[in-house]
Amino acid sequence: MAECIHGFDEGLCDVCSPRMPAGAAQPVRAARAPASRTASGDRGPRARPAQGSARASAPVPASTAPVRLEARRVYHVTHERNLEAIVVDGALRAHVVPEVDVSSPTTRELRAGVVLPTGDTVADRVPFAFSPHAARWEELRSGAAGAHWSAAARRLSPTEFVVLVAPAGALGADVVVADGDAAAPATRFAAGADAGGALLRRALAADPELAHAELLAPAEVPFAAIALLGVPNEKVRDRVRALLAEAGGAVPKIAVYPPWFQPAAA
Repeated sequence: MAECIHGFDEGLCDVCSPRMPAGAAQPVRAARAPASRTASGDRGPRARPAQGSARASAPVPASTAPVRLEARRVYHVTHERNLEAIVVDGALRAHVVPEVDVSSPTTRELRAGVVLPTGDTVADRVPFAFSPHAARWEELRSGAAGAHWSAAARRLSPTEFVVLVAPAGALGADVVVADGDAAAPATRFAAGADAGGALLRRALAADPELAHAELLAPAEVPFAAIALLGVPNEKVRDRVRALLAEAGGAVPKIAVYPPWFQPAAA
């Protein structure tokens, strides 16, 4: 399959092939009015459409647009030093204490205290975002201010991280969708692809970019489910490529994509 300049399969790059926001109207090409003919058969001037003529019907509101959860891309951010353990172990695991831990103790405590419809807690699951510009990732790469982040997180550069990208359908049927920060009191949850897609559809009305919603995968996600690794520059790409070659096994694509690692605009 052809790739764009960023290393993504054709049609999967958010820059080269940007997604239409849910509910946005597709461009409508106006019908071309047939040119009138003169008696000699030559085409005369084209008729100008009358002002106030009927337009395409209004776009479908985001709250009613169908959402196929399995078809969406989801994103998990981790420090480059944590990637080696993931690759060697062959999985992302919810209960592994990472070498570089960017979450504060308060955040971990809050997530461990939220019980999901499935009976386990938020902390029992591997979190993914629905956007490479998710709100928490933008906070982290912009200085990690606030109670969500560890002291270590504030000393890190965003170019020290990598983004693991997977199709949501590759994470299995046992997933839970949160329509906001999974530790926030007002967040709603839905288990499974159908209920999760319905909740996501409603979330899109208030958050069209899904910057706050989360997909909570099972406690163990095989590294083979990761389709792509987004990295900030060529140096990181070369290190990651060497790591994958040494480990063997499944090798996702690696894409150098600096915009994912830039601090959020003020």
